[in-house]
Amino acid sequence: MRYRGRTYIGSVLVSVNPYKDLEIYSKAHMERYRGVSFYEISPHIYAVSDNTYRAMRTERRDQCILISGESGAGKTEASKKILQYYATTCPVTDHMSTIRDRLLQSNPVLEAFGNAKTLRNDNSSRFGKYMDVQFDFRGAPIGGHILNYLLEKSRVVHQNHGERNFHIFYQLLEGGEQDQLSKLGLERNAQKYHYLVMGCCPRVSSINDKSDWKTVRKALTVIGFHEQEVEDLLNIIASVLHLGNTQFGEGEDGETQITTEPQLTYLSKLLGVDGLALREALTHKKLTAKGEEMIGPLSFEQAVAARDALAKAVYGRAFTWLVAKINQSLAFKDEVYNSSKGSSSVIGLLDIYGFEVFQHNSFEQFCINYCNEKLQQLFIKLTLKSEQEEYEAEGITWEPVKYFDNKIICDLVEEKHKGFISILDEECLRPGEPSDISFLEKLEDTLGGHAHFVTHKLANGKTRKAVGREEFRLIHYAGEVNYTVNGFLDKNTDLLYRNLKEVICQSDNQILSQCFHREEVTTQKRPETAATQFKNSLAKLIEILMSKEPSYVRCIKPNDAKQSGRFDEALVRHQVKYLGLMENLRVRRAGFAYRRRYEAFLQRYKSLCPGTWPNWQGRLADGVATLVQHLGYKPEEYKLGKTKIFIRFPKTLFTTEDALEARRPAIALTLQTSWRGYRERAKYHRIRNAVLVIQSAWRGMKSRRKARRRRHTAEIIRKFIKGFIYRHYERCPENEYFLDHQRFSFLMTLVRNPPKSVLDKSWPVPPPSLTEASEHLCRLCMQNMMRAYCRRIQPEWKKQMEQKVVASQIFQDQKDSYPQSVPKLFVASRLDSEEFNLKVIQTLGNDKVKYGVAVTKYDRRGYKARPRQLLLTSSFAVLVAEAKLKQRIDYAALRSISVSSLTDGFMVLHVPSEDNKQKSDVVLQCDHVIEVVTKLATMADKKNKVNISQDSIKFAVARGKEGVIDFTSGPELKVAKGKKGHLLVTAPQLNPR
Repeated sequence: MRYRGRTYIGSVLVSVNPYKDLEIYSKAHMERYRGVSFYEISPHIYAVSDNTYRAMRTERRDQCILISGESGAGKTEASKKILQYYATTCPVTDHMSTIRDRLLQSNPVLEAFGNAKTLRNDNSSRFGKYMDVQFDFRGAPIGGHILNYLLEKSRVVHQNHGERNFHIFYQLLEGGEQDQLSKLGLERNAQKYHYLVMGCCPRVSSINDKSDWKTVRKALTVIGFHEQEVEDLLNIIASVLHLGNTQFGEGEDGETQITTEPQLTYLSKLLGVDGLALREALTHKKLTAKGEEMIGPLSFEQAVAARDALAKAVYGRAFTWLVAKINQSLAFKDEVYNSSKGSSSVIGLLDIYGFEVFQHNSFEQFCINYCNEKLQQLFIKLTLKSEQEEYEAEGITWEPVKYFDNKIICDLVEEKHKGFISILDEECLRPGEPSDISFLEKLEDTLGGHAHFVTHKLANGKTRKAVGREEFRLIHYAGEVNYTVNGFLDKNTDLLYRNLKEVICQSDNQILSQCFHREEVTTQKRPETAATQFKNSLAKLIEILMSKEPSYVRCIKPNDAKQSGRFDEALVRHQVKYLGLMENLRVRRAGFAYRRRYEAFLQRYKSLCPGTWPNWQGRLADGVATLVQHLGYKPEEYKLGKTKIFIRFPKTLFTTEDALEARRPAIALTLQTSWRGYRERAKYHRIRNAVLVIQSAWRGMKSRRKARRRRHTAEIIRKFIKGFIYRHYERCPENEYFLDHQRFSFLMTLVRNPPKSVLDKSWPVPPPSLTEASEHLCRLCMQNMMRAYCRRIQPEWKKQMEQKVVASQIFQDQKDSYPQSVPKLFVASRLDSEEFNLKVIQTLGNDKVKYGVAVTKYDRRGYKARPRQLLLTSSFAVLVAEAKLKQRIDYAALRSISVSSLTDGFMVLHVPSEDNKQKSDVVLQCDHVIEVVTKLATMADKKNKVNISQDSIKFAVARGKEGVIDFTSGPELKVAKGKKGHLLVTAPQLNPR
């Protein structure tokens, strides 16, 4: 579409259908018009959409866009472009994205079921549609609601030449899968269906039914239709086609009967009703006479009419259910969110049929043109009449603009008791045999003198030729239209026989069971006629539109041939005239583009003037005058009324808005500063009050705690003093605290300062009552330390300790050199491996040398000192001189070992004198006498056979002869032979006893 004009009274856009695609609807174009003032760039449908959206956001008032024009002028396309703009530019979340998709996808579904090809338009809307799009406080779409008006149900059963039935029938036949069609009993050929061949136009070059079918199926899924619902809906569509192919004939007795049994079988299956009951209802009617029900046969014409009435009723109610289902999917369900964020805002889109004038105009065209009369009346009221009345009421100098007020035509149609609809209803409901001709006669009697009503009988000679005898003419605001009176009564009552309703009410089809209620069969109340229903719904629509701020899109069709580049001046001039654009233009030129009540204007722009910011205390009119004077308004740019300011030029308003936008950051900063100061002061006072409360509570708690501690301390001291006085008595209440404290103190002292090692003999003194327990604890503590110590000792160190223990048992307090030997470790051998003679080792055989040491052996005669090696094995000891084994002493033959108590290194090995293998006792001297004696005593198991002598040691020299070694103390070690043949040994005494 292309846009050619604009006006500043409200928002009126003139849209011309170019009959070809133009590259002006891309996302880049959307961004170009987004957030731009309405008059700053060239007119566009996106400019109207954005201006309406921003007005809703800033003024928080519901808006609506009224799209009007003739059939084929592009109204449906305009509504789709508006929805696409909101879907693309508005902020969305995941949930809102679903709502956005459903809003967009509702269009192809409604077009499929409610649009059809007509002579003037290949995609003509055959119903009226008003859609509310609901936005949240952030401006995101959150829901929607659709109202539908006057579906042209007669198109289901009849189409004029060159026209088609509703799109959905052709889409199903062309795009449905073969299995699906077979299940529905359909063939892929529209020529085989009576309801689709009347217009002789099954295919249209501009329509791709197969592709559109895929779009519709996808849209049904997006909207949220379940598979069963889709199946039931398609069953209804197929049943309408089968109804059209249901034929009647006369039986043998002249009664009407169905001659197409396959159609009846499919009908009963698809509608979910009993076949016999359906057959009976299509050929008979139920009458009530004097309170009794009677069943009578239908004539051939009546049966055909009943069939067509059923087809129209089924399709019409299914369409109403479809709209309700779409509304259910678009409904905003988060009530908690809605109530917490405040009421949402709404933008309404009205896409309703345009003014229609055909060669033969019937009841549908009358309703459509009546609707356009009402919308024109609304347009006049909002843009022309109310505009001028407002200027007069506000005392603004104004030259009235003449315009045609079509209220006289609206009253002609809808006036109570005397209007067209009242006469039609009265004729339909009166007893007797009303007919279309009798209705026409009644119109002539009642409306004969009206200037806008003409019939063949009432017309003058010239006009009478243009009006048939069964026609009447209404002179609408858009022109004169002749209506054929035939069918008005039937279409107004839309008669569906009672027994047919009874059958459909029993349907298993879930959609039909919701569309046809059993109460319709049992109630005695007459339903409203179609004209009355339409009049009431129009009144509600006008009420809805009056509650919103309107914007207008006036669609113009450039020619009737649907050709691009062709401009029929007479046709366009006619549309411009009946759309009221010339009067609107004159009002715009003479009027003011913007008006606002003083309080609203002052509230919005007071921040631009120091004299009105932040609050104006005087009269509102004076405040507005001060404000506009500061802004520099020229006298010709504005007028001040009684309660409102009127601004003539949009540029003046845009300049003011730009100044407000520039001022907003400073206002925001001031507000933020004030708010932060207020918040911080309030926070400080809250904290200070809280601190005072906390301090008071803390001081009280601290004082109470201190008092409790003092009382407790005094009580403890009294108990302690009394216990100390009674400490020597048996346990009693007077001393039990003191005794417990003693025990506790002793145990805690023990816990804090236990013995650190096995050598630590310190132990705290226990109180008398714990003496025995203290001894047990001490013993257990030492045992535990010993076990722990033993577990930590290595095998080598254990062996060393075992030898040291043996040395202690033998020499402690017995030999003077023992204390010096304690810190010195015993070694495995005092001889290195290379000092052992290999020949001697071989002589020993399997006995391995456990210990070796260098010693000095003193002869038995003369006591001559000779160097030797003493080697200890596991079973004997040997003396070795160089490579010779001088003497072997078995441990079993060793009687004892003698040493002195001095620091000398002498030792005597006593052997049995009777043993021939042994020469005699052996006298040896060694630097490591304690180590050698300990190892020898351990290996020979002679620990108890070690003798320590203080003065002398006797030893056997030969059989029956003894030698003596005398020991004396001296300054140094000396060995000499005495006068009596004794061996004299002098050794230093280091540990005098």
